Amino acid sequence: MKNLLFQRRFYRGWVNVKDLHEVRFVEKETDLQISTSKKLDLDFVKEKIRALRWEIEAYIEKDRRFLVALKPISVELHATAIIRDMAEAAKKANVGPMATVAGAVAKFLGEALIKNGYRDVIIENGGDLFIKTTKTRVVGIYAGRSKVWNRLGLKIKPAMTPISVCASSGTIGHSLSFGCADSVIILSKDAALADAMATATANRISSKKDFQPALDFARSVKGVLGVVIILKNNLISWGCVEFENT
Repeated sequence: MKNLLFQRRFYRGWVNVKDLHEVRFVEKETDLQISTSKKLDLDFVKEKIRALRWEIEAYIEKDRRFLVALKPISVELHATAIIRDMAEAAKKANVGPMATVAGAVAKFLGEALIKNGYRDVIIENGGDLFIKTTKTRVVGIYAGRSKVWNRLGLKIKPAMTPISVCASSGTIGHSLSFGCADSVIILSKDAALADAMATATANRISSKKDFQPALDFARSVKGVLGVVIILKNNLISWGCVEFENT
């Protein structure tokens, strides 16, 4: 769920993927940084994104709750795949379906590109990543005021991918959050779930005493593979998380 405050995605200037072709793609509110092993077919991307956006917007026209709900809602049995995927992820995380939208769009586009022969695909959508890689990559962590962690990264090995790394924050960016964590990062095979769980876990962080209950919540959800929670100079992690200095 987004509010109307726009913040420039300055972190894209730190990305170093010189072995990949890198393109920024914007379609209305959708703003993607896409890195691929071969030159990107922008017409294909445009067609896929417009189709996904149309499916989401058309469903909202029928049921506005899908846009504004802060809790899970049921969707029609014959709803399209992305609508069902978003609703299911939202249900697992106990958040509204639009808390999953950035991850879901990255996932559906990423899977389509892989099917079309792209061996390496990295899609960044507002701090949410879909990654398929043939070499080890390091995903940088940005935690705003928590400067001590800003040279820390997550090592992503080819065998782990495709995987999604999604982040949420109560102090950075324009996403709606009810907590004050500087960064909550979730790793999952399902990008919609990673996006939803990052939001849901971040909502649970008001102080350091919330770390363990929030971590226990995140690790209890099937499909969550790794968790990182940062608040000021405090960090806790679990799962398939391997750190590396950047």
